[in-house]
Amino acid sequence: MTDWKRTKNCGELRKSDAGTIVTLNGWVNRRRDLGQLIFVDLRDRSGLVQVVFDPELLGAEQFELAEGLRAEYVIAVQGKVAPRPEGQANPNLPTGEVEVQATRLVILSEAETPPFPIDRAEEVDEAIRLKYRYLHLRSRELQETIALRHRITAAVRSFLNSQGFLEIETPMLIRSTPEGARDYVVPSRVHPGSFYALPQSPQLFKQLLMIAGFERYYQIARCFRDEDLRADRQPEFTQIDVEMSFVDREDVMATMEAMILHVLEEVKGIKVPSPIPRLSYQEAMDRYGSDKPDTRFGMEICDLTAQLSTSEFRVFSEAAAAKGVIRGINVKGGASFTRRQIDQLSEQAQGWGAKGLIWLAVEESQVRSPIAKFLKPEELDAICQAMAAQPGDLILMVAGSYELVCDVLGRLRLALGKELGLMDEDAFNLLWVVDWPLLVYDEEAGRYVAAHHPFTAPLDEDEHLLETAPGQVRAKAYDMVLNGVELGGGSIRI
Repeated sequence: MTDWKRTKNCGELRKSDAGTIVTLNGWVNRRRDLGQLIFVDLRDRSGLVQVVFDPELLGAEQFELAEGLRAEYVIAVQGKVAPRPEGQANPNLPTGEVEVQATRLVILSEAETPPFPIDRAEEVDEAIRLKYRYLHLRSRELQETIALRHRITAAVRSFLNSQGFLEIETPMLIRSTPEGARDYVVPSRVHPGSFYALPQSPQLFKQLLMIAGFERYYQIARCFRDEDLRADRQPEFTQIDVEMSFVDREDVMATMEAMILHVLEEVKGIKVPSPIPRLSYQEAMDRYGSDKPDTRFGMEICDLTAQLSTSEFRVFSEAAAAKGVIRGINVKGGASFTRRQIDQLSEQAQGWGAKGLIWLAVEESQVRSPIAKFLKPEELDAICQAMAAQPGDLILMVAGSYELVCDVLGRLRLALGKELGLMDEDAFNLLWVVDWPLLVYDEEAGRYVAAHHPFTAPLDEDEHLLETAPGQVRAKAYDMVLNGVELGGGSIRI
C-alpha cells in the first residue's frame, strides 16, 4: 500500500493541477463504459473527480481490471491530471474542468451491489437508510452536514477559549434530580438495587463550578432525556453549555451574540448586522403569535378587538365580552384562493382549537365573505383600514381567548408563509426574545408556578409586583431565535 498512498484528495483537483501525476484513493461513485474508454466518478470525503481508463495508457491487463469495477469498490489510482476535452467540462462540479487519465489501478476492496445508489439515498425509505446507516453516511449530504457540525464546534471552542472560558467535563453518571423529562437510568453493579441517571443537562455541576470559583465554564455537553420523539427532539443530543459569574443579563447576551456572529462568519462566511434585534415576549406573541417568531416575512397579526367588540356579529361580541380578543392576518393576494383552499385553512384552524376561521376577500368594489351581511359597512372599513388591506387581499380572523388566538394565527401564518414561498431560505434572521413571564398560573394546582425554572430572577423594576400581581412579573430570561427556531436561551439566577 505504500506505493499507493494518496498525494491528492479527489475534490481538490483543479485546472492548475493539469500535467501533474497524482495518486488517488476512494470509492467508485459511478461507472460508465463507452467501449474503448471507461469513465469512473471517484469519490472521497473531499468530493468527486472523473477518472478515465484508456487501454492505450493502462495496458490490457489493467484495463480488464477496470472493466470489473462496480459501484462502491474501493480503489487506488495513479494518473495524470488533464483538462477535459473541449465541450465536456462539467460546471456543476468543482473538479469539472479536469479529469485524471489513469496509468495504474489497484482494487483495495470489492463491494456487493449496494441496496440503494449512494447519490440518491434521500429517495429511499428511511427504514432502509437506517438499516444500512454506514452506506447512508457515505452520501454527500450527510458527510457535509457532519463536517459542518465539526466546523461549528471548532469555531465555538475557539471563540469561548479566547474569552477566558474553561472547557470542563462533568460526570455522565449522576444522581437522579427532578428536571423537565424522565431520566435514563443505569444499574450499579457495585451497589445492587441502586441506579445512576444519565444527565438531562449539566445543571448542578456547572453551579458547583461557579461556587468553586471557576467563573467562566463551557462544555459541548451530551444530554439524555427519556421523552417522546418529535422532529426536534431525540433521546440524546448535544448542547453548548455555558455558565458565567459576576455578570448581568446584558453581559451574557453580548457574549452569546458575539459567539453566534463569530460562528456564522467563520463557518458560513455570513456577516449578520449587530446588534441583533430584540422583541419582548409580549410583542412577539402580539405580532407573530409565537415566542420564537420567524421574521423572514411579514403577515403580522393585527388586533381588531377595539373595532369589533360591540359588533352585532355574536362571534365577535361574545369573545370580547368573555375578555377574549379578535385578531387577524392579511394574506396579500389571497383573495384568489379557491373555496377549497379556504376550507382547508379553516380545518387547520379548527384542528388547532379555534371554533372557526373567519375570512374576508377584499375586492375592488366589495368585501366578499360569508359574514359580510352581519357586519356594518363602517366595521368592514375599519377592518380593512387596520389590516392595510388592498383589493386582492384575504383577511383571516380568529376570535377567542388571547392564548388560543395567538397560537392559531401564529401557526396559520407559518403554514401560509411556507406554502406561498415567503420565507427566504438564504436569510439568517436572528432575534432575541426577552422579558419573559416569570410565573404562569397553573389551573390544576390553583397557584402560580415558575415559567422557566424556580431560580430565575425577576426584572428589578417588577420585583414590587411579586405579592400583588405575580402574573405581570417579567423575568431576566432570554432566548435567541433564528428563522423561527430557538437556538438556545438562559436566565440570570436569583
